[in-house]
Amino acid sequence: MFSIREYTVEKLQDPFGMLSGERYEFHLYIDVDEEDELYTGSDLGLRTLYIIKDGESSISQPYFYEISTNKVLDFELEDDEADEVQTFCSKHLEAESTGE
Repeated sequence: MFSIREYTVEKLQDPFGMLSGERYEFHLYIDVDEEDELYTGSDLGLRTLYIIKDGESSISQPYFYEISTNKVLDFELEDDEADEVQTFCSKHLEAESTGE
């Protein structure tokens, strides 16, 4: 498991109106325990799209990467981690939009 120490979020623009719903790109900067298989000794990030469509939200295309090199790591989110990331994105997007 990992902990999220900071994040950035950006609303993605769809100038041609081809995509349905709203899409946000989250970059999560994470800390990983030395005992975890994700641990590399480098700063790690997780990038994901957060999608809101028809009142439902989801994450899409998450991947881990080394921040310093942008090297994509060959790890996938486990189901409980994906749920936690989706909850985090939802909570923090709401906070961003209310200015908290």
